[in-house]
Amino acid sequence: MAAPGGTYFIQSALKTPAAHHTSFSQLWETKWKKPAEMGVYPFMFGTAADFEPVVAELVKQDFHEPYDWDAYAKMYFPQAQNLVRVAEEAEKIGDAGREKASEYYLRASAVYRISRFPAPRSEMQRWAWKVGKECCIKGLGLRPHPVSEIQVPHTHRLDSEGAHIPIYHLLPSSATKANPVPLVIIFTGLDGYRTELAVWMEGWRQNGVATIILEIPGTGDCPAKPDDVTSPDRLYSSLFDWIAQQPGIDQQKIAIWAFSTGGYYAIRVAHTHASKLAGVVALGGGCHHMFDPEWLSEVNHLEYPFDLANTLAYKWGYGTDVEKFKAEASDKFSLLKDGTLDRPVCARLLLVNGTEDEIFPIDDYYLALQHGAPKEARFVTGTKHMGEPMSFFIILNWLYRLFGIEADPVKQMQTLPFKPKY
Repeated sequence: MAAPGGTYFIQSALKTPAAHHTSFSQLWETKWKKPAEMGVYPFMFGTAADFEPVVAELVKQDFHEPYDWDAYAKMYFPQAQNLVRVAEEAEKIGDAGREKASEYYLRASAVYRISRFPAPRSEMQRWAWKVGKECCIKGLGLRPHPVSEIQVPHTHRLDSEGAHIPIYHLLPSSATKANPVPLVIIFTGLDGYRTELAVWMEGWRQNGVATIILEIPGTGDCPAKPDDVTSPDRLYSSLFDWIAQQPGIDQQKIAIWAFSTGGYYAIRVAHTHASKLAGVVALGGGCHHMFDPEWLSEVNHLEYPFDLANTLAYKWGYGTDVEKFKAEASDKFSLLKDGTLDRPVCARLLLVNGTEDEIFPIDDYYLALQHGAPKEARFVTGTKHMGEPMSFFIILNWLYRLFGIEADPVKQMQTLPFKPKY
């Protein structure tokens, strides 16, 4: 802990359960209804109207913790399938139905996303992830500036790791060998995968910046071993090898923007691959205290919508053995204990978070500032995880300056909320 007296900065809040853990009804009313109406995380590409019949049935059947994840996931499937049917009919029309088909495929992907949220831990949730990503890439592929899905060779892998790294990639049409463009690599989080964070790609394209999105170990389709401390190093070596072969990318203007749990990997890669990077942003991440048994014993009833400690245990390769994860995670994964934070060389690294974060303690960023190479930081007072929305403006402006481009963060932020046309 970094606060005076050897406590967490939010110590006084640790024993206060959030209302949304009492039932799905409370989750919807107190936490999810407003973002669903706005079409923002975790409802990217979605609209509240699509969720209303599902919510009504979940409330009627009194879904609450601990969830039966198969039963929970299946509640969403009829609505998602209805949206897919509309998309397929529109797609049959040809160019005249292209825009509508794109919208409905993306809306279907949003419904499938929430059904597999926070992680595909059950058979039905894994099926939802499979069909949801199929819907998402169809929708993104029908846009005027289509997103490409690329299987990057994982050349540095172990035999026990996957052969390819699935990424989403969008390159501005202006990019050429003679006129290469900057690149933002987006590391996803614990529950938001490439299918969700693709929401950022169009805004960056409009500013002449290429994007790559990929999942972190233990999530989505990431091929890296989740329980291997060194697997991310191999993963990112393979990724940078591929990027070096792309003539349209300015190799001197490559940055990483990592969200939430992805921030842990951003801090690590800023140290392990510093020479490849112009800058790194770790938004809402952690590095050491996030693995404290004391912290993990409280987070299941705090800010996160579901069972955070259980989801983290699953992500880091411990399956359902949460107690073993609590006992071993700090010694195994702490970036302080493994010496990462004390490495003398680090890429330019910006740490951003809300001071009241109940998912990963702000203590971790204080700790990171006290070790190794100097870093930059901006904390958003009085806000919770990731310090939204102010943090986005802070980061966008920082990246604009890093790349030497003129852009309007307000205009880029306006590309995020989903507004259904049909």
